Amino acid sequence: MRSVLIAGGTGLIGTRLSKLLSEQGFEVRQLSRDPRPDALYPTYAWDVDQGTIDAKALENVDYIINLAGAGVADKPWTQVRKRLIIESRVKSNQLLKRQILAMPEKPKAFISSAAVGYYGDNPSDQWVNEDVAPGKGFLPESCIAWEASIRSLSETGLRVVGLRVGIVLSTKGGALPKLLEPMKFGTAPYFGTGRTWYPWIHIDDLCRMFLFAIQDEGMQGFFNAVAPHPVRNRELIRTTSQVFAPRAINIPAPAIALRMILGELADAILTGVRASSGKIQQEGFDFQYPQLEAALQDLKANIKAK
Repeated sequence: MRSVLIAGGTGLIGTRLSKLLSEQGFEVRQLSRDPRPDALYPTYAWDVDQGTIDAKALENVDYIINLAGAGVADKPWTQVRKRLIIESRVKSNQLLKRQILAMPEKPKAFISSAAVGYYGDNPSDQWVNEDVAPGKGFLPESCIAWEASIRSLSETGLRVVGLRVGIVLSTKGGALPKLLEPMKFGTAPYFGTGRTWYPWIHIDDLCRMFLFAIQDEGMQGFFNAVAPHPVRNRELIRTTSQVFAPRAINIPAPAIALRMILGELADAILTGVRASSGKIQQEGFDFQYPQLEAALQDLKANIKAK
């Protein structure tokens, strides 16, 4: 049985990905600060700051996936928080690299999450592919450091893949529940002018993309992990309210007000890019949910089915 070790496996993406991989016949292991060797997916201890990993987690492992990193939009961007966002990603890759170099039998591939924040803000209608230079600001700066640490894994001799993830749509966490919260009270606010491009992806398509990266032995480098049809913020809010709260009224949340409340963190919701999924599609990946409304309808149906 092929085995996969997932760092950050207990988070939103890792939880769904673990289930998908298990259904596909993989033995799934996870890394966490809190070891649970008897869990459904055996969880082994690691400490990024101390640079330690339980050696059992790496025994005979075929693939390593790194999803670890402090939440970008969870707390205000103080200097301490910014440093944590970067170091939690860079140090985890450095730790895994050291461990892989010391392994007598190395895994077949290393796959890591990355982010479309790499491109910064691009309000134009121009399609942005993986060859475009990084943007300016904290998000691109953090992604540059993050991706450098991912690229360094190629020194281990492994096949390395980085997925630049867009806005992940799931009812169990991430951006969608936060968008739905004001709709419970009859309002559906869009941000600033509402014209910011939002590259999104259904969580199931994202997890299938990680599986695809495992199975496609020729796949390497960086790929935009976004649906083929990004939308502007106002359209995202409008479509979401039509699906989940048809009576909610679309209203603007002015950029100046968001910056007064959130500070620099407002960049996380006021900047975006029309990221292209062309490269991953040319690689052979097929999306189950290429259109926003169908993706949201599926997520809503899953709520009702439970």
